[in-house]
Amino acid sequence: MEKTRELLKLTVDESRFVSQFKVPHHRANLESSFYEEFGIRGVRVDRVDPGLITMTFKVPARLIKENKTDFERYLGCKEQWCPHTTNLNFSRNGYLSSGAIATLVDELGFALMFVEGGAMDVSVDMSISYLSNAKVEDELEITSKLLGQKGSYYGTLVILKNKATGEIVAEGRHSLFKKPTSKL
Repeated sequence: MEKTRELLKLTVDESRFVSQFKVPHHRANLESSFYEEFGIRGVRVDRVDPGLITMTFKVPARLIKENKTDFERYLGCKEQWCPHTTNLNFSRNGYLSSGAIATLVDELGFALMFVEGGAMDVSVDMSISYLSNAKVEDELEITSKLLGQKGSYYGTLVILKNKATGEIVAEGRHSLFKKPTSKL
């Protein structure tokens, strides 16, 4: 644990540099957050129909899960100079993280009901089946489909499929509650 703290410790110059960042307050419903932008940047919309959106997404290195075995070996190294650091290659050996897939299911399921200036939808439930892996630079075909609606409750289905192999990477069902519009 001490080795990790040492690695994450900032120098005085680094600390001074970071403290100069101005982070503006996030305005919900008016702009996307860093989290949303980080997770879905790079999604290309191919087709939009009522209740259906088809997209393409090339898996970026920023959303890859690290190869834990290399990382654990590095943290467990007791030597001054660790020989394992030369072989750390997280992004090329890893796969699209489950958190990134959950973000895609959440954001792209919500995209079906998005109305400019409308009330924000609330996620009620998400169920995701992780079926295979996607590596860096794999191109995914993402289909977001509206399953149905009952009052203000909506159900969507988001499927992530590897374009090259045809394998389904993940399938997510996303339930949302949409605030009813005022009749005044």
